[in-house]
Amino acid sequence: MSGLHIFPVTGVGPIGPGDDLANIFLAALAAQGDELLENDVVTVTSKIVAKAEGRVVDFDGTEQHKDQLIDQESRRTLRRRGSLRIVETHHGFVCANAGIDLSNTNDGTAVLLPTDPDRSARRFRGDIERATGRNIAVLITDTFGRVWREGVTDVAIGVAGLTPVLDLRGTPDANGRILEATEVAIVDEIAGAADLVLGKSTGLPFAVFRGLRPEFFGSGSVRENLLRRASNDLFR
Repeated sequence: MSGLHIFPVTGVGPIGPGDDLANIFLAALAAQGDELLENDVVTVTSKIVAKAEGRVVDFDGTEQHKDQLIDQESRRTLRRRGSLRIVETHHGFVCANAGIDLSNTNDGTAVLLPTDPDRSARRFRGDIERATGRNIAVLITDTFGRVWREGVTDVAIGVAGLTPVLDLRGTPDANGRILEATEVAIVDEIAGAADLVLGKSTGLPFAVFRGLRPEFFGSGSVRENLLRRASNDLFR
């Protein structure tokens, strides 16, 4: 089988604190007649990782309480317009309202981002590899907006087993010119592609991405390799 293939994993029920996501994922995968292959990439939405890690808090529905939660999850506010705040989280993510999620969660609750998504990805990957004996990679994804562009897309907020950024600087382009600034956010491209099969309201938290070239596999983290430092950011 050649080319890239992405498929969702169905039949995953509600997730709660302490749930074993690796066992839940593998059971659902087997129930639909699939299995993991060597060098597959598993994407998992940050919301169910957060739920399994107990990152669900009470929320009274007021703007005051929402502001309190955003303050709690943020280093600083970069911009504000009405109830919308663009903040830098304690992870270093720049996003709306600290990534706090009020959709697809029980009334009176809010879901916070995982405390350390890279660590969560490493744990999930290790559990799957021990259970299957297959070398795979894991992405934890979330939905972010983009500067200067309408609409949202999924990006990687945690990674294990993939090189987050493909650095093409110093390599020739198709015409032999040496590239000077090109760095490709491979994990964000995969996250965005996976969301095409998951959607925003389907309740499908897992996807499997198959056919990625071997050179994309390696070590790295979102925090260390993808987050642009403030000193290099023209907008902060």
